[in-house]
Amino acid sequence: MRHLTITVLLLLSIGGVWAQAPLKLRPDAFAPEQDAFVATKVISMASTVEEMSSWDRYPTYEVYLAMMQRWAQDYPDICTLDTIGTSIRGRLILAAHIEGNRMLDLYRPQFFYSSTIHGDEVTGYVMMLRLIDTLLSSYGTSQRLTDLVNETAIYINPLANPDGTYFRGNTTVQGSIRYNANGIDLNRSYPDPFAIAKPSIPQENEAMINYFTSHNFRLSANLHGGSEVMNYPWDCFTTMENPHPYANWWREACGRFVDTCRLYDNNRFRDVNNSGVIAGGDWYVIHGGRQDYVNYYHNCLELTMEISSVKTLSSDQLPTYWHMLASSFINYIAEIHNLPAGVGVDVLQNASVIHVYPNPVVDRIVVDDMDLQLTLFDFYGREVASGRGSIDVSFLSSGVYLLRAGASYIKIIKK
Repeated sequence: MRHLTITVLLLLSIGGVWAQAPLKLRPDAFAPEQDAFVATKVISMASTVEEMSSWDRYPTYEVYLAMMQRWAQDYPDICTLDTIGTSIRGRLILAAHIEGNRMLDLYRPQFFYSSTIHGDEVTGYVMMLRLIDTLLSSYGTSQRLTDLVNETAIYINPLANPDGTYFRGNTTVQGSIRYNANGIDLNRSYPDPFAIAKPSIPQENEAMINYFTSHNFRLSANLHGGSEVMNYPWDCFTTMENPHPYANWWREACGRFVDTCRLYDNNRFRDVNNSGVIAGGDWYVIHGGRQDYVNYYHNCLELTMEISSVKTLSSDQLPTYWHMLASSFINYIAEIHNLPAGVGVDVLQNASVIHVYPNPVVDRIVVDDMDLQLTLFDFYGREVASGRGSIDVSFLSSGVYLLRAGASYIKIIKK
């Protein structure tokens, strides 16, 4: 546990004068006992599924299992229960798979929500349980949610670190800890594409890695607590050092999430910066985090959602946070149908016979067939350049583009 004083430069215009303001520390930079309002915190536990109906309690571990199993039993046409793996102490790591019209052989993009990789950050745990319930119970009655479930393969993992959450036993989240049962920070123990040192992979992360590998997720989020901010990749770099190729899209999507929350409470998502959106490395550089691993190795857009300024939220505040966050959670799932061009596309349709170089590119894209018609699209799907055999890209900004070369599509990185 580190106790640090970190100052990140945030430019503010005050009367035409540029000033510097410190950013709030990331939640992992201070100890759990420093959470605000500890003295007034209420931690009520539900010992039956029925006691969760008001959503102002945390479930015991057994109630959590019963809820997940009951949903699969009550909604068998649209919900199945996946076992991602087990924790060090043998607790289950589960996901609800929600998808409509399964009898129809249709392509549906795969979306993934996962919460509480840090065991004491439990607001997202209950939020994801309530989201599962809302999607299932609204199917067939809410046209919007019915369409979303019919058009999207939705996977929700409410609890990624059950040993940390139930550190003092299955009946309480009081005294939950950040780490797994072996004292390992699961959000510092993923394969890091940018670090020299390679951490050993804990059991919980091995299971999650296998789950990502066996699926084709295109958009995901990892829910945390301790601040209120949308933290998009990279975590390993500042934007001055190496901006994420989809940084523009991230800022727009994150801004929509925050703006919707502020329709309910305009004071939300302001404890780190006023926009409520930040690149991870601009806040605080870390290595071994999940979002960088997922973005780099699985071609999936994942970000970190810090959704509550207190890690273990007072249980009587859970309904208030749900009403503030619910629409944004649903809207973020729908973002999968508006992803930037090229997400999930490495090479399509016979592109193996086409040689494009250099890639990444600085000035000009060249292919080995100088008669081949080339068309380049930006992440909005707009045509930005074209030519035969080669294209000048020197005038384009850095980012990800999609090259159409004859009948093939190839993702291009512009430096």
